[in-house]
Amino acid sequence: MILQVVGLKVKVGLELHQQLATTYKLFCGCQISLSSAEPEYKFIRRLRPTQSELGEVDPAALFEFKKGRYIVYEVDDSSSCLVEMDEEPPHPINGEAVEVALTVALLLNASPVDEVHVMRKIVIDGSNTAGFQRTALIATGGYIDVENKRIPIQSICVEEDAARLIKQEGEAIYYRLDRLGIPLIEIATAPIIESPREALTVASSIGRILRTTGRVRRGLGSIRQDVNISTEGGGLIEVKGVQRLDLIEKVVEYEIMRQKNLLA
Repeated sequence: MILQVVGLKVKVGLELHQQLATTYKLFCGCQISLSSAEPEYKFIRRLRPTQSELGEVDPAALFEFKKGRYIVYEVDDSSSCLVEMDEEPPHPINGEAVEVALTVALLLNASPVDEVHVMRKIVIDGSNTAGFQRTALIATGGYIDVENKRIPIQSICVEEDAARLIKQEGEAIYYRLDRLGIPLIEIATAPIIESPREALTVASSIGRILRTTGRVRRGLGSIRQDVNISTEGGGLIEVKGVQRLDLIEKVVEYEIMRQKNLLA
């Protein structure tokens, strides 16, 4: 049963991540296939934080490093190569993925950028062998009309999916490289959604637009939503990796109730 949340103003923003149904990965020529068989081989890495251009170290990266963990990567030659292992520079960005993202941008009334530049997001939890995720801004300034309300789309990006977490044993974390590098489209809305039901409606509407292209992957794990929730007098909380649309409404409601109880 969905809880009824009253008496507290809320703002919600969504970041939707959807795998694209391209033939190859985003920065290499490996075909996309996930395997449950024994990996062909493994290798071990430890990731370390590095300074930014301003000479600063990301506190989150430093926190992960201090855990003292090491990462075991599982590899299959059919779905991974030296690019995924961070032993070879990335190839030119997958033009098919950019084309799909531009199609989605136009469907969302967004303005494509003049030039596409690949950026880095620092990630040293082990989910990317390079210690960062490659992402490219494709379009900005879009919108979607949902139930007589205009929801601004802040940005549309293409980025590489993370490696697949397999298990954790003691200080070792096991990742499979078959998912690393699968093209993702990321769509970020403005934080003007005002109710759990509206959050679900907006996410569902964007999902339908993505599916109309016929070029996105389906199934559990192919789409993930990050839900940013803030309440009046409370804090901003990001709930990451919601994989099912029908859970978004509950996630928002339970977070509102949690913050309401803290403020009581």
